[in-house]
Amino acid sequence: MLDIGIILTVFALVFVAELPDKTAIASLVLGTRFPWIWVFAGTGAAFVVHVLVALAAGQLLHLLPAQLLEAVIAVLFLLGAFLIWREGQEDDEGEEDDAEEAATSVADGAGFWKVASVGFGVIFVAEWGDLTQIMTANLAAKYHDPLSVGIGAVLGLWAVSLIALLGGRTLLKFLPIKWITRAAAVVMVVLGILSAVNAIRG
Repeated sequence: MLDIGIILTVFALVFVAELPDKTAIASLVLGTRFPWIWVFAGTGAAFVVHVLVALAAGQLLHLLPAQLLEAVIAVLFLLGAFLIWREGQEDDEGEEDDAEEAATSVADGAGFWKVASVGFGVIFVAEWGDLTQIMTANLAAKYHDPLSVGIGAVLGLWAVSLIALLGGRTLLKFLPIKWITRAAAVVMVVLGILSAVNAIRG
């Protein structure tokens, strides 16, 4: 049975973790060159594949003894908080150049399948071992509800991709990425501390 609370929690965490990510920049750049729905068909499918991989990893983590699992979850949340804080400080110019190179590799007159394939390929390669994939595996292990976690994660990733495709630059003028990443890092630190307390209590 679906748990709306878990879906919303996972959605919020994955959404803020993905906003400063290179894949959002890739979606933004591709969306300026090609029809957004074509790009989203590819990026959206790639996100689903990555979430399925993360859920499988989360189920493996769930096989650990309860106390050790809570300790691992605590470490991963704290590591994630550090990474997302650092990612929000980095310059995105290099990532934007990479995305632009991928976009220029597709002819301007390319059809749906070519554009969707490029969108899928860019996300499929870029997301391996990414913060949001690790976070999704971590949340799947924590909540023991892969379906709710999977839905929340996919919706969070899709939302970021759509925002980037439909006007990411405008949004970031009003909501600086540093504020978003700092808020996300604080939430992850709190979750990490709670998991550490659970691990200590046993």
